[in-house]
Amino acid sequence: MAFSSVPFLFAFFPVVFLLHCLMPSVRAKNWFLIAASLLFYAYGEPVYVFLMIACALLNYVIARLFAGRGENAKRMLLIAALIVNLGILGVFKYAGMLVETVNGLLGAALPVPQIRLPIGISFFTFQALSYMIDVYRGRVAAEKRFSKVLLYISFFPQLIAGPIIKYIDVAEQIDSRQVRLDRVVTGLRRFIVGMSKKVLISNTMGVAADYVFGLSGNELGIAAAWLGAVSYMMQIYFDFSGYSDMAIGLGRMFGFDFQENFHYPYAAVSMQDFWRRWHISLTSWFREYLYIPLGGNRKGKTRTWINRLIVFFFTGLWHGANWTFVLWGLYHGAFLILETNAPKMTQKMGIFRRIYVLLAVCIGFVIFRADSVGQAFVVLRAMFTGFGGGELAAASAAAVCNGLFVFTLVTAAICAMPVREWLLALWQRKDGPETERRAAFRRGVSCTLSVFLLLLCMMSLAGGTYNPFIYFRF
Repeated sequence: MAFSSVPFLFAFFPVVFLLHCLMPSVRAKNWFLIAASLLFYAYGEPVYVFLMIACALLNYVIARLFAGRGENAKRMLLIAALIVNLGILGVFKYAGMLVETVNGLLGAALPVPQIRLPIGISFFTFQALSYMIDVYRGRVAAEKRFSKVLLYISFFPQLIAGPIIKYIDVAEQIDSRQVRLDRVVTGLRRFIVGMSKKVLISNTMGVAADYVFGLSGNELGIAAAWLGAVSYMMQIYFDFSGYSDMAIGLGRMFGFDFQENFHYPYAAVSMQDFWRRWHISLTSWFREYLYIPLGGNRKGKTRTWINRLIVFFFTGLWHGANWTFVLWGLYHGAFLILETNAPKMTQKMGIFRRIYVLLAVCIGFVIFRADSVGQAFVVLRAMFTGFGGGELAAASAAAVCNGLFVFTLVTAAICAMPVREWLLALWQRKDGPETERRAAFRRGVSCTLSVFLLLLCMMSLAGGTYNPFIYFRF
């Protein structure tokens, strides 16, 4: 698999970037990036690369067919395209879940289809849908050249785990962009930061989380349960935000500007604030293409509650074919409804509102991580009632708490907060606006730190096992 092959990744990125710089025109660069992106995906998914091309072609053709047609004809085309797109996603991603659910409810013994999930299908399907819907709404003109749509959907930095990009945001960049040294440097630094999040923090937290969630109920005391829950909370954040940083950094190196996907979500002061900071591109997608078309908050309080639950039902389901994801989504939807109807609740909590958010998010991620709803409740029960537990539970907690884990957990807790922004603000208040000399000094420190982090990542990858990103399976 290309996505878990470290030698391939370390060879692919620099070679593609250097060859891209040698292309004589933007159009030549675009064709080269299409070829490189298809090669990247085909290396890991040789068959499903044709599925991705077909998805891009389908939505390109439908968008072209909108031109010159009446509203009813356009609406029928839109409905047909939604059925086909979501039907393909449903067959590949949810057919097994549906059959298993029917078997469990009815006591049937229907054969469960064993269909291999194409990597990143949720991401490129949503990008294709956003393009086609925006053309239908008149927000963007139907693209005449299929190559532009194919590049938009297949561009390898964000192809398999986002962020989800809207065509309207990159259409001009596909036609006109520049590769400049300053952007290459900042992009490379961003890429290294993202890789460091994954390799140095997420992987270490993942070892602890996998260990705890693999324990049986009698091995799980309160200490181990909380260590596992917090570890996964850190693992998924640094895993996914790390990939987003890498994608944004690579995009900048190639001349593209992608939207931010995370903004210190664990510094949120409410659950609504959390969803303004967590997986921003997905939140934006569901708001624009599902919540607002359902009526948003314009049709009364009860309808608003229903709309939010629908959105978070599908937000959970988007993440995977398991009822734990749906339960996680509804759990977050319930919190947003609660906060909407009690807007002063978090304000009255003062300093404790950050603790409230962290606790609520941590509990939610236990549901998200568990293999089943039953396992989720086992871990949650241990977190709040697992006192005692004897030597077996104590040994489980001790097995997690080695020196590397403690150091990484403390580092993760610091890096998950906007410490850099706080320090810069404090610096400016103390010493006034940043001078060119101080800016140069800060850039020098940043570059030195980036080189140091890159060396640490290379040593870690050379001496250990590379774990694929969590969101590759979504």
